[in-house]
Formats: sequence, structure tokens, C-alpha cells
Amino acid sequence: MKILKYCVALIAALVAGAAAAQPIKVGMSMPQTGTLGAGGKAALVALRMWVEDVNAKGGMLGRKVELIAYDDQTNPALTPAIYTKLLDVDKVDLLIAPYGTVPTAPIMPLVKQRGLLLMGNFSFQVNHTVKHDMWFNNAPWNDAASWFTGYFEAGQKAGVKTIAFLAADQEFAQNLANGAKALAKKAGLKTVYEQNYPPATTDFSSLIRAIRAAKPDAVFVASYPNDSVAIVRAVNEIGIGADVKIFGGGMVGLQFTPIMTSLGSLLNGVVNYNSYVPGMKYAGIEEFLQRYAKKAVEEKVDPLGFYLPPFNYAIGQMLEQAVSATKSLDHKKLADYLHKNEMQTIVGPIRYGPDGEWANARVVQAQFRGVADKDMEQFRKAGKQVVLYPDAYKTGEFIAPFEKARK
Repeated sequence: MKILKYCVALIAALVAGAAAAQPIKVGMSMPQTGTLGAGGKAALVALRMWVEDVNAKGGMLGRKVELIAYDDQTNPALTPAIYTKLLDVDKVDLLIAPYGTVPTAPIMPLVKQRGLLLMGNFSFQVNHTVKHDMWFNNAPWNDAASWFTGYFEAGQKAGVKTIAFLAADQEFAQNLANGAKALAKKAGLKTVYEQNYPPATTDFSSLIRAIRAAKPDAVFVASYPNDSVAIVRAVNEIGIGADVKIFGGGMVGLQFTPIMTSLGSLLNGVVNYNSYVPGMKYAGIEEFLQRYAKKAVEEKVDPLGFYLPPFNYAIGQMLEQAVSATKSLDHKKLADYLHKNEMQTIVGPIRYGPDGEWANARVVQAQFRGVADKDMEQFRKAGKQVVLYPDAYKTGEFIAPFEKARK
């Protein structure tokens, strides 16, 4: 009997030891191809940097960390199956959402049904109807006002009375546009043009001509990267009209180094949202960006990486802090910690509100100024994106009208 008990205890110890030796698996999908592929690949570089850093310190709970990431191709139809595979086949311990609203929205019912913690990744309002209490979106915004208060304040100071809206007909852009419309109504602005366009649109000339004919004071655009490029080019080729005082707002892609470099001087005058621009001071971010730049050359991704990479590294930092503090991988315990505590990250301190969004938003509205053609290095320094909002990071005054700011 003693021998039997000894054998049972030995087997239990070996099983426990084997489990402890297994890596902690962090699973996600990430767009590595498709519309959001360029941003997604840069974000993955940052997440792998975090994995390297945490493993160099011994991992979490004495176990190494392994990142499992699949390409969702920026296709929302693929993400539910990918996350089901991560959970049921790969048996991951922790989940990170893909970059972006469109690929994230379809997995929200799944994680809520299974009672799982999900770290969000630059999405917008995907938890608005699902109301999952274990959702934590890492993005410097929360509601629509946090995105565009700076845009509308700048416009009103310039005397804006009328506005035109141009938005992609997909969930993210529509959420942005609807939020902006509410702010415009609150500000007493009259809408003189409003048009949604199919996501596959490549020629925006007729739409820009229609906006020009409407003679708005402000033009608000909610677009994805390829659209943003085509719209900026169309505006520069056709002209948006002398009446326009402010143009931009919610254009995804104008934060990415390859796109900024490609468009060059065509960006001048555009006012758009951003997450980080040179000159903003957070503990550890400059050292991170220097390390990232070396990795980016090797991986052939966004060489500056200001937009997504710091925030993806910060997702890892928050997971690390929650696991370390709770000494657990229990999702409920981790969620409780994230709800109650402020985390220190390379994008500053982060505290969450009850809805899993940042309690204190820090969205930047900046105006492109003095941008030259074919010069990537200019974007490493402050000044090419003049911060108009928030006041804590303000670096200059808004120049209007749009045609004057372009010169």
C-alpha cells in the first residue's frame, strides 16, 4: 500500500511538473495580409519583442511564454474559426484580439459565452451591444467624443458652420462617422453632404467633386488605409474647394510610415487622429522605439512604428502585470485585477472604465504641416504633425482654411 501511495504521489508530482514546464500560450489572430496587413505585421513585431523580454526575465509564473498568431487576412469571416481553434486545439491560456474593429467584432459573442478575458487591440465600440465584462480594449480612445472633440474644436474656432461626411460602408468607419455626426449635431453644424461608399471603392473622383459642389466648411472622412490614400490623392488632383476650413478626422492609414512617405506633401493641411507622434513623453517608449526600429528593418515592416507597435507591447505589459499580481491564469481573477488597478506601460498609465475602455482617453488630433516628398526621416522628428489636441500635448495652432494649410 505504501508503495502504491508513493507511486501515485510520484506520478502526480511528475504530471504537475510537466504542466509547470509547459509554456503559457498567448493566442490571437492578426491581419498580416489584406487591408490591415501592414499594420498587423508591425504590431506582431512588438508583441514578439514583449515575449522575448518577458522570457528573458524568466517568463510568467516560472513558465516561458509562447505567442501563437494566425493571419486572419483582415477578413472578419475567418476570426471566429481561428479563435475556436486557438481555444479547442491549441489550448491557449490567454487571448489577444486582432488589430481592428472589423475582425474583432465577430469573436465577441464567443468570448462572452465562454467567459474569457480578451485584450482588445485598437477596435472601436465592439463591446457596445455585447457588454462583456472581461473585455479590455487597449486603444487611446473610449467614446466618439474622445476621438473627435479636438477636430470639432479646431473647426469651430475657424468658423465652421456646415459639414460633409464621407465614410466607408463597414462597421468601424460607420461607428466613427455616427459618433462624429452626433458631435456635429451637438455643435450645431448643418450637414450639407453625406455619403457612404463600398469598401472596394478605388476611384473617389466623383465623390470629391460632389463634396466640392456642396461647399461645406468642414469635411469629415472615416476611411481604411487604401481608401485614405485614394481620397487624399483625389483631393489633391481635383481640389476640395476654397470653402473648406478643415479636412480629415478619421482616416486610418495616415499614421503608417510607408503611407506617409508615399503621400508626402499631399498630406499637408490634413487634420487627423493619431495615437502617438514624436515629442510625446512616456517612460520607456523612446528606448522601445529604438529597439523596434532595428527589428523593423529585419522584418521589413513599418520602420518607425509609432501607431500600433507601442500599444501592442503595452498589451503584453498589462497581461504580465495582472498575472504577476494575481499569481494566476484564471480569467476572472485577471479581469478583476484589470478593472481595479492602473497599469504602467510604455504608452503611459492605463486605467479601465467599467465598459473595458480606457477611463482616460488620449487621442491626438494633429495637422500635417511642411511635409516634403520622398523623405521618411522627417517623420522621426516633431513638427511634421502639429498636435492641436489634447492641450497636454499641444505643439501649435490650427491653420485654416485647408488650402492655406496645404502651402
